Amino acid sequence: MKRFHGFIKGLAIPVGIILIWQVLSIYIQNSFILPGWETIIPVLIHPFDPLFGGASLYQNSFTSLQRVLNGFFLAVLIGVFLGLLCGWSKSAEDYVNPIIQILRPVPPIAWMPLAIAWFKIGFGSLIFIIFIGSFFPVFISTIEGVRSVRVRWLEVAQTLGATTLEIFKTVVIPGALPSIWTGLRLAFGVAWMCLVAAEMLPGTSAGLGYLIMFAYNLGQIQVIVAGMIIIGVIGIVADYFFRMGQTKLFNWQGKE
Repeated sequence: MKRFHGFIKGLAIPVGIILIWQVLSIYIQNSFILPGWETIIPVLIHPFDPLFGGASLYQNSFTSLQRVLNGFFLAVLIGVFLGLLCGWSKSAEDYVNPIIQILRPVPPIAWMPLAIAWFKIGFGSLIFIIFIGSFFPVFISTIEGVRSVRVRWLEVAQTLGATTLEIFKTVVIPGALPSIWTGLRLAFGVAWMCLVAAEMLPGTSAGLGYLIMFAYNLGQIQVIVAGMIIIGVIGIVADYFFRMGQTKLFNWQGKE
């Protein structure tokens, strides 16, 4: 019952926004400024219908999701590896940390001109931007996870005669996993934002960002809003799975 009440509370603001939106759209009477929900909902409930003679809402969403997963998993592989290495070895951190601190403040979208020069317009440049955006949260969270492993766990493992490699595999990595998981959750959100922004740039031919910009050029504001809603829904669903994973996999936190 408590979960149900929480769900109802979570719906209150979105429903309120929808109602206010609809009232304002009726008052303004200008679909180029604020389209009514009677024009937005048909786009959402017919996701397989071609838009503007091209790909459907579903196809553009699937294309974006494919791209973001490719870049995200690449960032996870490299970010976790380097994070574990730097978190465990002060010497490795001394080598890697300076370049990380130089590159980290650079907005991912600022890399787009170089990405296009290196990988041309298309899949490669988009994956690179997603990778850049999602790498740093994974890398930093992994380092913090390694450093947060309790000293007494390490001391117990050493007392039991575990080797350095055994301690790393059986104590450090499991102990760092909750922090790594949080980093993945943050990184996916960043990756999703980076992708949509990159897809809006000239030269892209598919994806939700492309669809939004194409609809803008045609004055189809209802399609823009529908695309934004799909972006938000995918983000909410992804975050829900990360939160569920946190609860199921790491419910031992605070009990040790």
